[in-house]
Parts: sequence; structure tokens; C-alpha cells
Amino acid sequence: MLEKAGAEVLAERERVAARARDELVAAGLPVVAPGLNRVLSQGVEVTVDPFDDDAGGVSVAWRSSPRLESCLLRAAKLSLLDDPAFEHQRVVLEAMLAAITAILESAGFTVRNSLNDYAPFTLDVPAGPSGSPSWGLREEELTVSGRSTGSGGSAGGSES
Repeated sequence: MLEKAGAEVLAERERVAARARDELVAAGLPVVAPGLNRVLSQGVEVTVDPFDDDAGGVSVAWRSSPRLESCLLRAAKLSLLDDPAFEHQRVVLEAMLAAITAILESAGFTVRNSLNDYAPFTLDVPAGPSGSPSWGLREEELTVSGRSTGSGGSAGGSES
């Protein structure tokens, strides 16, 4: 039986997953909201595996539109193995995973093809950056002309 990962490991995975979602949205990709019904979902799906094994961690996959997935299911159900939807889906998945890999690596994540044999066309994201995100506010955006954000107060205008 698989053991669940410890609380610290799970917290780090959740941090990496949230940061990956943020970076992918900042790049303009649609990201599936965790818990969204699969019938309604399309875009990048980032999930956290709670188990302590080599295949566990943060996984990233592309979910094509519900219409394309419906076509694939219909073709599979009818054993139409030469249906063009299968080849098209393969090309879509390969292209989107290549784009997702490039975006996440540019943002400082470690990305690899999934070690999970039961999850083809999936990426593993074992580590993410700890610094500021690529889209985060810059110091010059926080400085009001003629005023300093130094020791005199916070940039947001309220003191704690």
C-alpha cells in the first residue's frame, strides 16, 4: 500500500502547483480550476499527488475541449481506430506540452516527462522557483513619484 507524503512535502507540492498555475495563466493559457467538472474543463490541468513515491508530486496535463474529447470517446467506443481525431489529439497534446514545458522552464521550474506509465502525455514538475514570479510587481511600480518606500512606511499606504 502506498504511503501518503508528509505534511511538509505536501505543502511544498501545493506551493509548486499554485506557482505553476500562476505562471501559466500569466503566459495566457487557460488553467483548469481544481475540482471543476471534467465535462466543463479545458486547458492546463495542474494536480498534486498526495502519495510518497517516485511518480508522485506535481503533474501537468493538457485537457482538450470537451467536444474533441467527446469525438475521441465516440471513435474509441465504435472502434474507429483510423478516426482523424486520434492523430489530431496526439499532435495537440505534444504541441501543448512542449509549450507548457518551455513556459515553466523559463520561469525557473524543473520539468520532465512523467514517470507514471499510466499517465501518458503528462509532465512532472518536481521543483519550482522560490523567488519573485516573472509577472510580479517591480520596485519601480511600488514607488510613488517624489516619495520613497524606505523606512517611512509600506508601499501600499497602510502600516501593520
